[in-house]
Amino acid sequence: MHIETRVDDLSSPAVQALITEHLAGMNTNSPPGHVKALALDSLRQSDITFWSAWCGQSLCGCGALRELDSSSGEIKSMRTRAAFLRKGVAQTVLNEILRMARSRKYKRLYLETGTGPAFAAAHSLYLRNGFNWCGPFGNYDATDFNVFMEKTL
Repeated sequence: MHIETRVDDLSSPAVQALITEHLAGMNTNSPPGHVKALALDSLRQSDITFWSAWCGQSLCGCGALRELDSSSGEIKSMRTRAAFLRKGVAQTVLNEILRMARSRKYKRLYLETGTGPAFAAAHSLYLRNGFNWCGPFGNYDATDFNVFMEKTL
């Protein structure tokens, strides 16, 4: 399966529906008040680069990179549509995010994600790609419902 990533302006109905799906999934799998996923308007901020992933004409996933400062970034909004799970979509998007982070000369890449079975595949993906567990970064607080990871680039 060939997956193409594109920098995306989030203007298409398909991409907007995927962000809605992502937020709904995060809210289903996290207690109220513990979802840190970004809504559509937040993903359009100038410090965020957003990618959509396509298999032919089918939108299969997305991911984003937020610049934290001149030497570090944060992965946001990683999502694979259910029909495309375990087909390489998340790895393809992550590869693009890593490529961009390196081209920006970031020294570190961070992420915050949830806990529990719904997040096990994400944890596995990041660990396979050299991310390690770390403490909170930025404005995040540690709770029983989130974990933090970092990768030195």
